[in-house]
Amino acid sequence: MNKLSIIIKDVYKKNVKSAAFVIMILAPFLVMGIFYLSQHFFGDANEINKIGIVSDQPAVAKQLAETKNKDYTFKAVASDKTAQKQLADKKIDAYLKLQSSEDKISGKLYSRASLGTSTEMALQQILSSMQTTLRASHLNLTTAQVQNVMEPAEFKATKVSFENGKMTSAEGDSGTQFVFSFLTTIVMFVFIMSYSSIIAQEIASEKGTRIMEVLLSSMKAKTHYYGKLLGVLLVALTQLLIYGAALVVGYRQFKDLPMVSDLLATVSLKTLFGSNVLIIAGFMLVGIFLYAVLSALCGSLVSKPEDTAKAIQPVMYLSMIGYMLGLILGTSDPTNMIIKVTSYIPFLSSYSMPIRLASGTTTIASAFISLGILVLFTGVLTIFSAQLYKSNVLVYSEGGTLSALKQSIAIMRNNRKKQIS
Repeated sequence: MNKLSIIIKDVYKKNVKSAAFVIMILAPFLVMGIFYLSQHFFGDANEINKIGIVSDQPAVAKQLAETKNKDYTFKAVASDKTAQKQLADKKIDAYLKLQSSEDKISGKLYSRASLGTSTEMALQQILSSMQTTLRASHLNLTTAQVQNVMEPAEFKATKVSFENGKMTSAEGDSGTQFVFSFLTTIVMFVFIMSYSSIIAQEIASEKGTRIMEVLLSSMKAKTHYYGKLLGVLLVALTQLLIYGAALVVGYRQFKDLPMVSDLLATVSLKTLFGSNVLIIAGFMLVGIFLYAVLSALCGSLVSKPEDTAKAIQPVMYLSMIGYMLGLILGTSDPTNMIIKVTSYIPFLSSYSMPIRLASGTTTIASAFISLGILVLFTGVLTIFSAQLYKSNVLVYSEGGTLSALKQSIAIMRNNRKKQIS
């Protein structure tokens, strides 16, 4: 146990004191700070200041030129040739060529560079509004009549639950749980991407220097394996605790802001400390541990540290598949059969099941079954990888990861036969 604690402490201190760990900690805060400053100081800044209007009907161009917009202004231009010259001389940033008929307005935007989807959508809305007004005038409709025609139908979807035979709304709880599951999916993916390479590199670096033979002469292979694995996982836990502390400090600082107080008003204590949220957090933690074990196994198969990136590619791809399934397909269609099946498959269930649970498309019993399968599989893989570790770290194969894995399994089987005999 003393040797295990020494390895854990050494791995933990080395990684926590590294510049990479500090960058990982500060990166989210820097991104949020840059986003806040850009919105606060440059939110209204726009390089598109002036857009020329060329129209076959001067009245339409004049009407659009009088349209006020905080980001850019319109300027009526006499002809297409004049607009091209002004655009070439950078007197205007773009020009919009309009063609109008009795009940239709079409426009084509010309610019030296892409203006972005927000500007294009804004222009599309302006033209649509003008076309609606034009058609309304031909039909002799008043402004009030146009508004009545354009008013959308009301629709609202509400999730309900039944307690003692009485139906109650669970919309607030469902929304909070869905956001929480969405965030845990992102956090798990980021942590897997970050720490998979760290764990694999920790093991591969010692194997590449051939110091592993010396280490294993003074301690068991399992002790070294668990020490490396737990040391890196403690670093990941430290990062989570730092973010948790930052969240508490941020809550105390900004809880009185209207936006934050309105958000907290929709969140109940039942939601924050409910079983669903705890299960979702459990999927995230077990999922991170499972991918960490797989990364350690892949790292022990390489012969040189520079091959680590290639060795953990299966881990990256597997995590990316689960992430895309949960984030895209799971949020858009949580009842999809693919999501249902993958929510019970280890490696993928950590992404799929939390989305299903938060959206109410599965039961808590099913979530517990999936979590049980995940925990059981994680335990089996951990024990197997620990037993295989002694063979892995002593195999130096030039044939790649699969070749090294085959040799390691063969060595492990031979060792077992010798122990039996």
